[in-house]
Amino acid sequence: MKYKDYYQALGVDRNATLAQIKSAYRKLAHKYHPDVSKDPEGEAKFKDIAEAYQTLKDTEKRAAYDQLGSHTSGQEFQPPPDWETQFGGRPGGDAHGFDDIDLAELFAGLSGGRHRGARARPDMPIAGQDYDVSAEITLEDAYRGTQVDLNLSVPDYDAQGRLRRVERAFKARIPKGATDGQRLRLRAQGGKGLNGGPDGDLYLNIALRPHPLYRVSGHDLQIDLPLAPWESALGAIIEIPTLDGPVSLKVPAGSGAGQKMRLAGRGLPRPHGGPGDLFAVVQIAMPRALTDRQKALFKELGEASTFDPRAHFTQERHHAG
Repeated sequence: MKYKDYYQALGVDRNATLAQIKSAYRKLAHKYHPDVSKDPEGEAKFKDIAEAYQTLKDTEKRAAYDQLGSHTSGQEFQPPPDWETQFGGRPGGDAHGFDDIDLAELFAGLSGGRHRGARARPDMPIAGQDYDVSAEITLEDAYRGTQVDLNLSVPDYDAQGRLRRVERAFKARIPKGATDGQRLRLRAQGGKGLNGGPDGDLYLNIALRPHPLYRVSGHDLQIDLPLAPWESALGAIIEIPTLDGPVSLKVPAGSGAGQKMRLAGRGLPRPHGGPGDLFAVVQIAMPRALTDRQKALFKELGEASTFDPRAHFTQERHHAG
């Protein structure tokens, strides 16, 4: 029998807690899921990860696995004496030798409610597998909430506990205010449980598509606000686009590049509490071409003004001297 190191597959220590095992599985499952992974070996790695998780997340399956001892992955080994009698061997009582048994099959019939030393029953309840999938949505979808239709090829277990891929269609409601990186849980929408075991859950990992106008920071948004030099100097009333339609913003006279102006409550809604804010970030935009008249006006302004935008250069030289 060839040994598979489930702890190594998940990248955790042999004394890892259940929470650490679950966390490691979720990260790796998302990384190597065939629908998102570019790794040519992603599907094989995903199966290994799923197999390891199915064993280590269950207290009794993990205890049975630990009884096999620690070996190098791929190493030929023999289970401890009486191991097959203690832990039930192959589900269903098959008489095959250990050499042609997959470790996943060895544990498929084990259940947390079974006492040590009892034989595994074919009708033991087995929980369905959890699924992790990515859901890419627009910022407008996040603002208003949306429904996504997902057609996925997902890993699942057949009645004999063998891993396979099946086509599944999902409809998932994403509430308004969903943010980039948020993880939504849809209870009982994952793999089907066996023998009355509970269905697994579906986890949606939200990804926001880049927006041509807005940058997202949690529930707050930022938008660049280009101003003409005269708007910056004299002030202006500017129409600002928001996710709920345009609003008017009063730009004070003398507004400089990089200055932020807050539009309260114009960001993304929060599930609990008020919405985030929208921040308009001032940029000074120069016209690409000037007429002779415009050039003359700018020259006149330069001659009349005593403003020195580089006065701090001189102050710094004096300070250094």
